[in-house]
Amino acid sequence: VQVVESGGRLVQAGESLTLTCKGSGPGFGFSTYDMKWYRQGPDTAREWIATFSDRSHSTEYADSVRGRFTLTGQWRDRTVKLQLNDLRPSDTALYQCLAEGSPFNSRTKGKNYWGRGTQVTVTA
Repeated sequence: VQVVESGGRLVQAGESLTLTCKGSGPGFGFSTYDMKWYRQGPDTAREWIATFSDRSHSTEYADSVRGRFTLTGQWRDRTVKLQLNDLRPSDTALYQCLAEGSPFNSRTKGKNYWGRGTQVTVTA
């Protein structure tokens, strides 16, 4: 399984951006992998920000981004998109996508796949 992020770039505060995470490989699909986004700023620890779970029919957000970020899934091309609105300099970070294997499937339990990340830089 491979996970590849794209869409990060330099933007100004208040602007919007869409990040894409595409999964591929044998056995990969939203029914067996939850898709999560994390970010790590220059001086901060890695932070979970959102989860898309087709398996549990849910999307969850961290308090720090709820109301500004929206995560959606496109089943046909096995892609999730993270819409980032009203960006702030504090949103500057490397954004990484994680495909987390379902713990209820013997083939995917414990199997997690990270992408390399895409950089988002927000200037004041």
